[in-house]
Parts: sequence; C-alpha cells; structure tokens
Amino acid sequence: DGQFESMRGEICDLGVHLHIVANNNHVPDIERFNRTIKDRVRCDWAIMPFKHVTPSVVAQLVYRAVFWRNAFPLKTGISRTLSPGEIILNRKVSFTSHCKLVPFQYVHTHEEHDNSMTPRTVGAIAFRPTGDGSAHIFISLQTGRALTRSDWTELPLPDDAVDRMH
Repeated sequence: DGQFESMRGEICDLGVHLHIVANNNHVPDIERFNRTIKDRVRCDWAIMPFKHVTPSVVAQLVYRAVFWRNAFPLKTGISRTLSPGEIILNRKVSFTSHCKLVPFQYVHTHEEHDNSMTPRTVGAIAFRPTGDGSAHIFISLQTGRALTRSDWTELPLPDDAVDRMH
C-alpha cells in the first residue's frame, strides 16, 4: 500500500524488484501465504484441548504456524534445499532439538529459586520451540503470559488445566 515506496532505492540496490500495489489491491502470493497460516492456526485450534483462549494464546498459534512454515523448503521458493528460515535467519531445524515436545503438552517449567518456600515450578502449556531449539515457548497457566524456558518436566494434563486456561 505504498508504505515501502520510500525504500525503493535501497531495496533495488539489493537486487530486489519492489512491486507497489494500490490501496485495497492484493498480491496473490502474499494472500495465499496468509491463507496457509490461517489454515494452520485453525488446524492447531481444532486439536487444542482449549476452546476459549486469550489473544496472547492466539498470537502464539500464529507464531507457531509461521515458525513451522518457514522451517522447510518451498516448492516454488528460491531454493529446493534451503528453507526460508535457513536462508534469512541461518536457522536449521533439527528434530532432536526442535521436536522435544508434543504441541500443547502440559509441563511444569523449572523456575529460578532460592531456599524460600516459593514454588520451584509453574504449570504451563507448550506451544513452540525457540529459533535455535535450545528452549521452548510456553503459556503459563498462572499468568496467561508466554514463558521461554529450557528446563521442564512433562506431565499428564490435569483436569483443572483446561478450566485455568479458559
């Protein structure tokens, strides 16, 4: 919609052709990408044990869909062997580091602690790995906010976890 017009010279210097469309016009490739992300979010929504979630959880579903969409080479992409995430971010996906948890797995994340009686773990739901795979993004069942943690214990989903997420 013209918002990148001011960068035309810099973008052309990189060897990229900038195509500006008029307001309310659509670029079919981008629209298809957006539709694919929406479809993947809907698929995740269908398998989640939760049906009423906060906007931050919806945002994590979108981040998850984009993360995995960019993790594999595209048939029509610029490379048949390198994924967009690998080309742009130098991020290679590894099964052993990025697929440690089942989506929406209930865990207790290990928190920093001292000798006080404060809890040492927090109940949370797994959403996606971080880019380098060293940690995972969780939604805390206490606060509803995203947590990034590298240590956790997988547990069966307790009955009250669904109620707490709602």
